Amino acid sequence: MSTPRTIAVVAHQRKTFGGGLDELRRRLTDTGVEDLLWFEVPKSKKAPDQVRKVVKAKPDLLVVWGGDGMVQRSIDVLAREKGGSKIPLAIMPAGTGNLLASNLGIPTDLEQAVDIALHGDRRRIDLGKLNGEYFGVMAGVGFDGAMISDADRNMKDRLGKLAYVWAGVRHVNGEAPKALIKIDGNDWFEDEASCVLIGNVSKITGGIKAFDDAKPDDGWLDVGVATAQGALQWARALGTMAVGRSDSSPFVRTTRARRVEVKLKSKMEYELDGGARTKTKTFTAKVAPAAVRVCVPRESADQR
Repeated sequence: MSTPRTIAVVAHQRKTFGGGLDELRRRLTDTGVEDLLWFEVPKSKKAPDQVRKVVKAKPDLLVVWGGDGMVQRSIDVLAREKGGSKIPLAIMPAGTGNLLASNLGIPTDLEQAVDIALHGDRRRIDLGKLNGEYFGVMAGVGFDGAMISDADRNMKDRLGKLAYVWAGVRHVNGEAPKALIKIDGNDWFEDEASCVLIGNVSKITGGIKAFDDAKPDDGWLDVGVATAQGALQWARALGTMAVGRSDSSPFVRTTRARRVEVKLKSKMEYELDGGARTKTKTFTAKVAPAAVRVCVPRESADQR
């Protein structure tokens, strides 16, 4: 594969890994790139305006430096803008979770990530679209947000995946709201739900597989509902997710869908690829097949 001649970089200034942005610039210019378009932003909310400029410039490659929030806001623009879906996206996983990158096999090693950006395969992946906004990893309401935010780095170092079990149990409080969920227009679930997740990939934070069989290019969204209540039930459910298949837990129900409609009895804050959004009682998600092109590790001959 020939080296891209025009490369655009949209980078979160406060995120870093490897030798930082200076090393990224050096590695890209060392390839003999003809035009390097460089945009830095202080927060992920500022990224869309810069990505729109990139789409108009029609580069051979867009490199996004940051975490899942930066990536989500970038793919949202690529999926919306005319011509955006044709521009390959390379992820430099400089965030905390880096969930889309890890699900696609992109390592937190700058040299390797740059090599994948320049010489890796270009793979079309699906996106989810919830309330008009595209996401690459997962969207959801309920228990998951509190669990993920409280499982700090020190706890993860000591306990690994089980850190999320402990963090989750600490956040059990109150009763689960009642939810009505329709799958492709048909009633599928109507009961109390502690957590509703809609996923495009398999693994969530900590390497836990929320959806064991999900793939980002299968044309489906995976849907999961947790009904666990109380510390004991949540410990059992999260323990099963940490060491086995999530759908083997009696407190977890999963399915697949092209379109998901959720109605909640009370308003709840929902999340998109780890970013909080406003509270709502209803939301609809649908799959957007093959919506963007991303740079991924090259497949060996025996993998094809």
